[in-house]
Amino acid sequence: MHIDINATDRDQDAELKRLLKLGARPADIGQTGDESWHVLADPEGNEFCLLKARLNPL
Repeated sequence: MHIDINATDRDQDAELKRLLKLGARPADIGQTGDESWHVLADPEGNEFCLLKARLNPL
């Protein structure tokens, strides 16, 4: 399973910094560098994407 996440209370850059502080790390799955999302892996190696668009909270 691959999860995509969107921040609801901060922009993508702030969320990226927060996730990296929590132990996520960049993951290379063949992206070109022009994507609007970041591919990360959690401390256990599970990959997920941090999307750029902000969503309204549910």
